[in-house]
Amino acid sequence: MKEEGWFSAWKPYKGNLETTPVAMNEYLPLGQSMVLGAQHAFAMFGATVLAPLLMGFDPSLTMLITGIGTILFFLITGGRVPSYLGSSFAFIGAVAAVTGYSGVGSNLNLPVALGGIIACGVVYAIVGLIVMKSGTVWIEKLLPPIVTGSIVMIIGLNLAPVTIKGVSSNSFDTWMALVTVLCIGSIAVFTQGMLRRLLLLVGLILSYVVYFVLANVLGFGKPIHFEPIANAAWFGLPTLHSPVFSTNAILLIAPVAVILIAENLGHFKAVSAMTGKDISPYMGRAFFADGLCTTLSAMVGGTGMTTYAENIGVMAATKIYSTIVFVFAGVFAILLGLSPKFGALISTIPVAILGGASIVVFGLITIAGARIWMNNKIDFSQNGNMLVAAVTIIMGTGNYSIHLGGFDLGGIGTATFAAILLNLLLNREKVKQTQPKLEDSQLISK
Repeated sequence: MKEEGWFSAWKPYKGNLETTPVAMNEYLPLGQSMVLGAQHAFAMFGATVLAPLLMGFDPSLTMLITGIGTILFFLITGGRVPSYLGSSFAFIGAVAAVTGYSGVGSNLNLPVALGGIIACGVVYAIVGLIVMKSGTVWIEKLLPPIVTGSIVMIIGLNLAPVTIKGVSSNSFDTWMALVTVLCIGSIAVFTQGMLRRLLLLVGLILSYVVYFVLANVLGFGKPIHFEPIANAAWFGLPTLHSPVFSTNAILLIAPVAVILIAENLGHFKAVSAMTGKDISPYMGRAFFADGLCTTLSAMVGGTGMTTYAENIGVMAATKIYSTIVFVFAGVFAILLGLSPKFGALISTIPVAILGGASIVVFGLITIAGARIWMNNKIDFSQNGNMLVAAVTIIMGTGNYSIHLGGFDLGGIGTATFAAILLNLLLNREKVKQTQPKLEDSQLISK
């Protein structure tokens, strides 16, 4: 058998965009790929900017690093895993505990947090090397479809309360979030071809125009201010920061690697279910790439990184899985990070519009978890499966969090460990079974 090369063998897409998905190893014309890449950059923008703000990091630097990290991820995985690397929310609790950050302004103890994030990235990268050498069987035994489906669901559900709260501060924002959902939904249902594939980007533009008319022209809501765009420079480099290594910070932040592994495994399973292709052979590469990029990011002042569920939601909606698109998304993010003026333009997008888009994307993520159960024919007449899913979903949605010393697992982390432990306890007779074969996951494409 011919030995597989490091990089995927890409070929031009020759199908009908209205009816045929674009495979991971296919590519679209340059213009379409650029626009689709921009859509992925827009999808991750809200969360990637919000995460550093909540930890006192520089959003512009984070944006630049996520673009570089996404391209590195593409190279390390050989273009075989469609994913965007964005700033991870899993670090927020640990960073706050280490630095004492209150959530307002810059983080004066940022260097100490950077040292801990570097350690976390190193641990994560080492796990990736082990998986590359030993395979994924041991991880998949710990995280079978009943567990990964539950984890994927809670990733979407856990973020829902924050999203809804963000658009509930006043009546106008609440209605504008609904208008945004309707704009995106209308594009998804009532259009065809490439326009339908760009449902998030076009939906955001339409809702932005509606917001401008209602708020700036008619005065119903908080107007969009364009002064920051005029005052911003066209080109500028963000400020870099150096790490400081503290044993306490390392002990508190390094364990976040466990959460990232579980979270990203859920993402990979969701992608496998959507595409009908088993990407588990490249899981070690992906873990290593994510860990390496997290380490490199923290070395210059950036946040920890992770594969992004928002972009999985985009793929679920568009059925375009081409990994080439993520290279353009990375380039677009780099431009955002290097252009204060362009970043100022994007930052004028109202919270209500970003919140409405998040409702759609997080909902699609949640449904992707259910599809993992369906594709693997999970039997919920079995009490073990039913309890694993039920407890995990309620814990994750309710943000049930356990504190281990100064380390806060967070709702997703606690629910993840609960799912793993409950599955080992309640489904003991199934622990020795391996994951379903690829044919089972391919049902999604039939």
